[in-house]
Amino acid sequence: MSYYFWINLLAISVPLIAGFDKRLKFYRNWKYLFPAMIGTMLVFIPWDMLKTSLQVWGFNPVHLQGIYLANLPVEEWLFFIAIPYACLFTYHAFEYLIQKDYLGPYAKGITVIIILIILTVAIFNPGRWYTFITFVLTAIFLTLHLTVFKSTYLGRFYVMYFVTLIPFFIVNGALTGMFTAEPVVWYDDTRNLGIRMGTIPVEDAVYGLFMLLMNLTIYEWLRGRDRVKAVSVS
Repeated sequence: MSYYFWINLLAISVPLIAGFDKRLKFYRNWKYLFPAMIGTMLVFIPWDMLKTSLQVWGFNPVHLQGIYLANLPVEEWLFFIAIPYACLFTYHAFEYLIQKDYLGPYAKGITVIIILIILTVAIFNPGRWYTFITFVLTAIFLTLHLTVFKSTYLGRFYVMYFVTLIPFFIVNGALTGMFTAEPVVWYDDTRNLGIRMGTIPVEDAVYGLFMLLMNLTIYEWLRGRDRVKAVSVS
């Protein structure tokens, strides 16, 4: 198995096993989780394909199985399963273990600050495609949560996101050359800010926020729809 495959496997292994814990029973939420992952992949896989074809980023064949679907290695497809699964399991576990929504009262303020920061950076970097497109789309999606969706779970999302930044640095560091002579994923730094957190482009943190929030948005929408049905039946 390839190095990239092992990274995906290690990322999902513990959450997958822990999901069958008799207290957490995360497997019961798979009916919301897998549609959420598929829905998110319908957005992010074409985006990934486009950026790969434009060489905004690319993949080092040394660390791959050599199996491709379209222009993406199979490991990249698995990434969009392993990482969301691990993070939404974390969200579910925190929801069970921590009853109080500590960041709930501050979620709107946190969201507004993030929007203002990333929009400002995007405006001053229109030619850096990874930066500009990622930051603008993330800002739009966050704005939708404030103005249209009026989400009540953003506080819990931010707790999950900030906590998972720790494994994020490990996994993304492994992909960007922190532990290897050559990275699994390389980036054209003329298309981003050229600012690295260790070996990780700073844009990856915003990309991750956007991807995980989209997964959670679909997940919570499906879960909320079932709750409404249950109430109406009762």
